[in-house]
Amino acid sequence: MAAALKKIAVNKSSKPAATRRNLGAAVARSPAPRAAPVPAVVLMVATRKGAWIFHGDASRRRWRADGPHFLGHIIHHLVLDPRDGRTLLAAAKTGHLGPTIFRSTDKGRSWKESVQPPAFAKAPDGQAGHSVDHTFWLTPGHPSEPGVWYAGTSPQGLFRSEDGGTQWEPVLSIHEDPQFRQWKGTSQDGTPDGAKLHSILVDPRDPAHLYFGMSGGGVHESIDRGRTWSPLTAGLEVVAGFDAANLAFHDPHCIALCQSNPDRLYQQNHCGIYRIDRPSKEWVRIGRTMPKRVGDIGFPMTVHPRNADTAWVFPMDGSSVWPRTCVGGSAAVYATRNGGKTWKRNAAGLPERDAWWTVKRQAMAADGNDPVGVYFGTSSGELWSSRDEGRQWSCIAQHLPEIYAVEAGRLG
Repeated sequence: MAAALKKIAVNKSSKPAATRRNLGAAVARSPAPRAAPVPAVVLMVATRKGAWIFHGDASRRRWRADGPHFLGHIIHHLVLDPRDGRTLLAAAKTGHLGPTIFRSTDKGRSWKESVQPPAFAKAPDGQAGHSVDHTFWLTPGHPSEPGVWYAGTSPQGLFRSEDGGTQWEPVLSIHEDPQFRQWKGTSQDGTPDGAKLHSILVDPRDPAHLYFGMSGGGVHESIDRGRTWSPLTAGLEVVAGFDAANLAFHDPHCIALCQSNPDRLYQQNHCGIYRIDRPSKEWVRIGRTMPKRVGDIGFPMTVHPRNADTAWVFPMDGSSVWPRTCVGGSAAVYATRNGGKTWKRNAAGLPERDAWWTVKRQAMAADGNDPVGVYFGTSSGELWSSRDEGRQWSCIAQHLPEIYAVEAGRLG
């Protein structure tokens, strides 16, 4: 009996040892866990003669062009809805159709025109009316409002859709306010291709908190979903000889809200580069630290999706009659990584001479990858890409029509 018990004990103690050896071998042979796949980036490119969608591979080295869509149409903005990764809206204009919006719910395979695109209400008898020349800006609503979109038009108008872009209604607090009509000025007071409402921003923490810019007309903020608005122009300069107290003389070119810190906004203005940190109501001109020979005049403003201290601009020649081309014909992006205290020239791979083109206010974007990809399109039809946050650049496409807007996103 004792011998039998001893045999059982030996057998019990030997099994775990064998098992431990086998498990050890199994662990040693297990492959290392695979890294999560890098999300593929798509670029939405709006041009004077149609739209293109560029699909990048995981490395963002190779790109496949899908297009043209709407060949011959003027496309001012093409935007992918980040809330579903498949809905696209295109702000279009043609000589025959006039201004309209097209909508795709299948990633651009098919399109339908909006049933009721943005349009101003008929003016009362005896009053001058307005008509929408084109929709200039499109912004998806807050994630908690999946059907909501906003649109900014030329001349300045703000519109809202609650059904994914099929029907649009004016935000009456803008259109019926006599003070806003005064701030908008006349058709001669706007930008060369028409006065615009743009840079519609939604606070990611609160769908009722909105911003927009008007060229001209200044920056405005609402905390009640657009029922009321307050100007936000303190600290902003205007062209010499004009009164900064008159909002009609304010010309913000592009405003960007930091998703990583929504209390911080950057602005590329007609009169410099600015930053504001809420709850402050005063903008600070951070462009004064740009090199003097370059200046801080330009159109686009792009911010890092995870670091509120990092932003990119593309300065233009703002001297004399405002050539609006690369300074000295030498293309360069400038980046700050400390909130505007200093700026660094990022030009590796870009043309060093004879780059007599412009980057428009909507034509620069950043993706959400790590490192962040930065992209811009030019008035000469070139699409440029950086896979390392602006340090090195390569050309994705050439010979496109004049590029009006570039957006980066991820398909669902």
